[in-house]
Amino acid sequence: MRKSGPPKGLISYLVLELLDERPRYGYELLGEITEISGGHWEPSYGSVYPILYKFEEEGVAERVEREDEPDRKYFALTDAGREELAEKRREIGGEAEDFGDVVLGFYHLYAALATDDRFEVDDAEGDWGYSERYSAWTVEQIIRHHERDFGEFERIDASPEEFYDEADGTDRDETDPDSSETEMADGAEESEGTSSGAADD
Repeated sequence: MRKSGPPKGLISYLVLELLDERPRYGYELLGEITEISGGHWEPSYGSVYPILYKFEEEGVAERVEREDEPDRKYFALTDAGREELAEKRREIGGEAEDFGDVVLGFYHLYAALATDDRFEVDDAEGDWGYSERYSAWTVEQIIRHHERDFGEFERIDASPEEFYDEADGTDRDETDPDSSETEMADGAEESEGTSSGAADD
């Protein structure tokens, strides 16, 4: 679990979304963000409360009193806060590919530390290590969460370039009939090489 939680800009967005749902206090927001991350982020008080106070100063959020809990500092979103949230939603909506690249980049680095002889990291004396076992567990968790949220997991047989072309709406067959077959073959060879490296750990 990352004690520091997600990047600050992402915490701000999550705080706005949660306050838009209903008024919340700081500790409650910490728990909600930890839950959203599946328990893998644990934002600190020092990351959430300054955001709430900044939102209050800017008129994005306001404190609300509750008779049943007079000692708790509840915050609610203002009209200006809803405008800020709308802008944040547009920003986050355009960063989906970046989020995917972060996940894939860290996984590739993890696999490299486990299999590439150029890296000689010390085995940690903790619960985790760089090995095939922990790699498999990580992938298993991603698949389980995928199936929980989206339904049965189906593998996508495409190289990264083919996948991005499809996402961009590019039809490579129209521009170069031979390119798709060549890249599929290259992608398969690259995939086999990567798989064998991970299995050798």
